[in-house]
Amino acid sequence: MVDMLVRLYSLPTSAELYQSVTDHGVVLRRARAFEKHTVAEFARQHFSAKWVSEIEVALTRQPVSCFIATREKKILGFACYETTMRGYFGPTGVAEEARGMGLGKALLFKCLESMREMGYAYAVIGGVGPREFYEKVCGATVIEGSDPGIYGDILP
Repeated sequence: MVDMLVRLYSLPTSAELYQSVTDHGVVLRRARAFEKHTVAEFARQHFSAKWVSEIEVALTRQPVSCFIATREKKILGFACYETTMRGYFGPTGVAEEARGMGLGKALLFKCLESMREMGYAYAVIGGVGPREFYEKVCGATVIEGSDPGIYGDILP
């Protein structure tokens, strides 16, 4: 799976996207350190143990580098940055029952905007699954020669 590069200085505006998510009764916010076990368990149930490890790293950063989407005190999705490597976005996931509301895109933009505020001009999306999604929503481009990149020697 290839890595992709995003130009943070030319991100599209996100106000309408955030309003649309809010209209669905969803709150987008940074996770809090005391919620680490809850966010990690969500990732364990819906995604993978490796993502649990990355979430745990994200929740030790200051500021926390994990955003969550919640509704009625239930996690619907998450997105992290600066977990595996500096300047990297991911992992990110939305529960199947919550897909179709734009949560993945909204969480992505929360992270990318935070990275831009930190002073990054570019972000790397590592080991991309849905390549077309990232090309469409944030103009990401493939980094040639990046497969397997930093993910070449992963322990089980």
